[in-house]
Amino acid sequence: MAGTTVPLGDKWQLWRQFALRGPGFPADGVLRLAAPELARAADALGPRAALTGPAWKTFEAAFAEAAVDGARELQRIAARPDFQGAVAWQNRAVVGRAVEPFVRWEPSAAGRTSGHRQREELVAHYWQRFCVKNDTIGFFGPVGWGTLDPDTTGVTVETGEGLVTRTGVYFSSWSIDELAKILDTDPRLREWVAPRRMPYLRTGTAAVLLPGRPAQPATELELAVLRLCDGRRPVREIRRELAGRATPQQVEDLLDQLVRRRWIVRGLEVPAGTHPERHLRAWLERVGDEPARRDGLDMLEVLERGRAEVAAAATGPELVTALAALESGFRGLTDTPAAREKGSTTAPCRTLVYSDSVRAATATVGAEVLRALEPLDLLMTSAGWLTSRLASRVLALAGQVHERLSTDAGGPVDLASFWFACMPVLHGDAAGEAAALQKEFWHRWSAILRLPEREGNVTVAAADIAGAVRAAFDERSAGWTAARYLSPDVMLAADGPRAVERGEFELVLGELHVAINTLGASLFVHQHPAPAELFAQTGLDHPRPRLMPLLPKEHRSRLSTRVRHALVRPEDYQIALLDHGSDPYRERTVPSAEAVVERQDGRLVVRLPDGAVFGVLDVFAHVLTTLVIDLCRLLPEADHTPRITVDRLVLARETWRYAGAALDCAQDKNEARRFVWVRRWQAASGLPRFVFVTTPTEPRPFFVDFESPAYVNLFAKAVRRLARQDPEGRLTVTEMLPSPEQTWLTDDQGNRYTSELRFVALGD
Repeated sequence: MAGTTVPLGDKWQLWRQFALRGPGFPADGVLRLAAPELARAADALGPRAALTGPAWKTFEAAFAEAAVDGARELQRIAARPDFQGAVAWQNRAVVGRAVEPFVRWEPSAAGRTSGHRQREELVAHYWQRFCVKNDTIGFFGPVGWGTLDPDTTGVTVETGEGLVTRTGVYFSSWSIDELAKILDTDPRLREWVAPRRMPYLRTGTAAVLLPGRPAQPATELELAVLRLCDGRRPVREIRRELAGRATPQQVEDLLDQLVRRRWIVRGLEVPAGTHPERHLRAWLERVGDEPARRDGLDMLEVLERGRAEVAAAATGPELVTALAALESGFRGLTDTPAAREKGSTTAPCRTLVYSDSVRAATATVGAEVLRALEPLDLLMTSAGWLTSRLASRVLALAGQVHERLSTDAGGPVDLASFWFACMPVLHGDAAGEAAALQKEFWHRWSAILRLPEREGNVTVAAADIAGAVRAAFDERSAGWTAARYLSPDVMLAADGPRAVERGEFELVLGELHVAINTLGASLFVHQHPAPAELFAQTGLDHPRPRLMPLLPKEHRSRLSTRVRHALVRPEDYQIALLDHGSDPYRERTVPSAEAVVERQDGRLVVRLPDGAVFGVLDVFAHVLTTLVIDLCRLLPEADHTPRITVDRLVLARETWRYAGAALDCAQDKNEARRFVWVRRWQAASGLPRFVFVTTPTEPRPFFVDFESPAYVNLFAKAVRRLARQDPEGRLTVTEMLPSPEQTWLTDDQGNRYTSELRFVALGD
């Protein structure tokens, strides 16, 4: 199906291929922790009855018995090798420290101490993630694939054999970087490291030119060294080139000086990529000093052998041992911790290696579902308004910057100077513009849906609002190349594939990712059965080369090796704006200092050294996408927001928000009373049985079943933590839709899984 799309509305084309995201454990796993009879007994006490007397004593006894039963069920879960393997991939130490001791414990009502309850909560927390979160990582979140086929009707699942067909184990980029730092300290290897000048630096006749600074005087020898620092010539070759003009020590001193002035980078760098060890091996094999080369390769092979052992045990009981051995080898080589601390500034891939798997099951989605998807065209039209408005405003501000720079310079403006001068626009004005646009976006959608006039959940027909949507969001002006993409995550709620064929289903929009092709992420590209097909489709989307900013390897929680965009073709240009360690051997990687920003036919463009011309906003693509990627939400935060359904597509799920400090129901230290209080609060609030909860202190959504003592305990604990750490903080409760009973994705054993379809839409 490579190179084909399916139309959706007048402006959008859907890629035929989509990713099938879902967990690796069946959805009904979470129901194993439910206690429906206990829940009914709690409700039978009445909404206001005092929790005293004989009836209460009877309930307390029933709760104690149910709690022990729940602990035993959690032990059975915790004892599963696949569960322990999944936990090990997340945090190996937890298996030995908490999971295995919990399995050995003999539950009893009297013996459920606070420590045992904490282990119950730990297992329950991991279990909900493995059963009902549509994550993509390892065998407990394998990447599946599907195809849109308008010539079929419902949904067809080819289960394949087993859960996964292939598992790969990859190095986190930071682990190979740490080894590179150690290798870089070996004087024999350091001779073969190739320094490179900063991409924003230009050399003049007797000066170095840096953005925003006066010209820096430079000697002829300094300029000669700078020109030789191209990231390909090793130090030994630079010395040879300068023989007769400078002694080896003078060259060494000069390189150190240029590093201190931040004009060059001199260090063993591994370019970003899914296989960093291959880059490091390729560099080592170019080292001409045979003993040094062998020593370096031996060190790398310690990690490669450890990774191979982990891969061999990727889903088996030997995994914990293999991970421990790899970590020990890494610490022995680098004398650094084998895992990074979790924090807001830490990207994903905290451990040395990570795993990705391919789901055995594939799906074909037919015309009936495609028709139900049609209202998505309305939301995507409004998303296009967001990107074009932001692009227009940023372009106007960037134009003012360019005009000022060109006047001051009295000539051409290099891209490096323009980029640095635009920082206040990108990280100040543009962020304010994005926030203002989202408010306007909410206001326009509120008027279209007539929300102030309605009570309760909202259901409208697409035909009734289509005209108003197009009138409100009709602007299509300047944009950036990546903004042509939208990536909707859609869930299908149905009682099995046959229900879809009968038309008994509902679609639920999870998220609409704006200005990004999420299937271009490395974790999807390298789990595709034929990655060339994704590149072929990209070629049809973009017949001409693209200009793409070169990004750092990692940045906070948004960027890591796994999510890095991998659909970069050889013909695409990459602009090196800052010090991002690009591959020096890749063609069409252009330092920002060598490109020019100018006006052509009234349009602000970037002209590259070979004459290629691109719209200037493509240089800002990553920043702009980061600003808008999550803006396409129909409703602002409020105490309660309704479910919004257009035809058979739910565009927003019903949501409630509460001040954590105000939820007294979670504060009682007695488990039985707390269970009753929480159920009374749930009933009074009109909450469904199944929800997902987020808090400022726990931003990852976690599942709650209000009929499960274990998950009520998790909920109460999160509320207490929020009240303690952020007294003003609010927790968000969102209905679970589809519910565990509305799953249709199956395996070859008939088990059913939650799932979402990750589509790619391309605009005009």
